[in-house]
Amino acid sequence: MRTSYFILFTGLSLCIASSLYSWGFWAHKKANQVAVFTLPYEMLPFYKSWVNYVSEHAVDADKRRFVSESEAPRHYIDLDHYGTFPFDSFPHKYDSAVAKYSADTLNAYGIVPWIIHWSYYSLVKAFKENDQKRILRISADLGHYVADAHVPLHTTENYNGQLTGQVGIHGLWESRLPELFGDNYDYFAGKARYIEDPLEAAWGAVLESHRALDSVLGFERQLNEEFPPDQKYSFEQRGARIIKVYSREYSEAYHKRLDGMVERRLRKAIVAIGSYWYTAWVDAGQPDLNELSNPDYEPEVDPKFEEDSLHDHDGRWLGRPE
Repeated sequence: MRTSYFILFTGLSLCIASSLYSWGFWAHKKANQVAVFTLPYEMLPFYKSWVNYVSEHAVDADKRRFVSESEAPRHYIDLDHYGTFPFDSFPHKYDSAVAKYSADTLNAYGIVPWIIHWSYYSLVKAFKENDQKRILRISADLGHYVADAHVPLHTTENYNGQLTGQVGIHGLWESRLPELFGDNYDYFAGKARYIEDPLEAAWGAVLESHRALDSVLGFERQLNEEFPPDQKYSFEQRGARIIKVYSREYSEAYHKRLDGMVERRLRKAIVAIGSYWYTAWVDAGQPDLNELSNPDYEPEVDPKFEEDSLHDHDGRWLGRPE
């Protein structure tokens, strides 16, 4: 379900619906929700009791992009800025990458593998300290960043097709398609597993995502050349607004050409999210989470990240748009 502020603009506007939010709010929430059920029985009761929280707050990281410019680089890494696949000369350790390229350069072109790694360590610490508030908050954020790492368009400078005349493909791939067809996906992703090297696992995710990039762009380019131009877009009523979106017919044709790619990437994201949660818990010494299952507990929420407050920012992200 789209939130009412998915497309924000003043007056009556007609625009192509683009992805203001990585994966779209629907898919991020779904990923965290299903990831809960990949967990082992020692963790499941706690996370299941808070499944609504980790699901609803799966999008907090995107909301922060309205109020914090430093948030944007955490969602992507433009691998092709540094060379060509498989990017063998790119250091995976942050300090080594800083020494080679500088911290400013890394921040300019994205740091998602490292934010996953740092968030994992933060979650380990929260588990060790039995800090329920931080466990839940970090779990929600970590799930978001892990999901972002599984999106091909989060690994390239051509993140919205702006370099190849395909502007809007970002929202088409990771938001329009899941929202139209995601209810029919198979979400049996398997069980969470222990990750031996959390940093390398993050790098594995972005490299695998990048490997799919040619198909993401190439199939849409082919379809655009073949599809009747007057049938590519349609208009939909969203509340009091009318917006221009990729038509269901165009979206379905693209979805078929991708041959299950969006579903596969989402499933991989789901099991990866659960695996990072599980690994952090194991590395923290497997604390008894039943002691934290307080049904009356309510984590604190920063009001500036609440949905209604985003109207004050006119729907504009700080930092790089998508």
